[in-house]
Amino acid sequence: MVKILFIGDIVGEPGRRAVRELVPRLRRQMELTLVVANGENSAGGSGITPKTAEEIFDAGVDIITSGDHLWDQKEVIGLLQNDSRFLRPYNYPSGTPGKGSVVYQADNQPPIGILNLQGRTFMPDLDNPFVAARAEVERMRQKTNIILVDFHAEATSEKAALGRMLDGQVSALIGTHTHVQTADEQIFPGGTAFLSDAGFTGPHDSVIGREIEPVIRRFLTLQPQRFNVAFGRVLLQGAVVEIESHTGRAVSIKRVSETATPFER
Repeated sequence: MVKILFIGDIVGEPGRRAVRELVPRLRRQMELTLVVANGENSAGGSGITPKTAEEIFDAGVDIITSGDHLWDQKEVIGLLQNDSRFLRPYNYPSGTPGKGSVVYQADNQPPIGILNLQGRTFMPDLDNPFVAARAEVERMRQKTNIILVDFHAEATSEKAALGRMLDGQVSALIGTHTHVQTADEQIFPGGTAFLSDAGFTGPHDSVIGREIEPVIRRFLTLQPQRFNVAFGRVLLQGAVVEIESHTGRAVSIKRVSETATPFER
């Protein structure tokens, strides 16, 4: 049996601290095979850098995925060019630096495919993720029948539709981006585990990770505000998926919401 922990969007320093504090314990207690985390908001709440990525890797995360904030930090180009453990959305146009999928194999474990995709509804207009997913999943299945998809998308309908299309072809499809953990975890008839959104890892006394008052002022006045990362009530959110090694079918999916030590600035 393969057991994968997927961690929802890591937001700023509070999110990184939660990963450092909790992932080593979760790896031991849950006997995890693989840990995947979306890290696109790990650097100051927007984007990712080699330094923040290394901090996440050092905490026990094996693969980092990303999304629409990929380019927010100029240093990301070094990650894209030099670290195969870091993924960008696969459906960027051909020639974009970096890679959108990987087949990862730890010692004495079966190979596991990880595919990062980005939606198009209310999002930047990348290549069609449905077309891209169908072709890449078929290619990856030549190497492994255990495949996890991080679908970074806004619309729940888009996430559900892609999950249904890939049912029986991937082991799990978990959504990211909205920072709100959904309660619709399920296993589709073909054996694909699904969750619309994993939530986020960071400060939850906030507006999806940001200080509350500037966001309210923005909605009241429509004037630009600086949205700093908040710091209260830090949670690590995501999901744990158990998968049959020989079939690639998920047998369970459970949401995770673990409390970290309060963050003080």
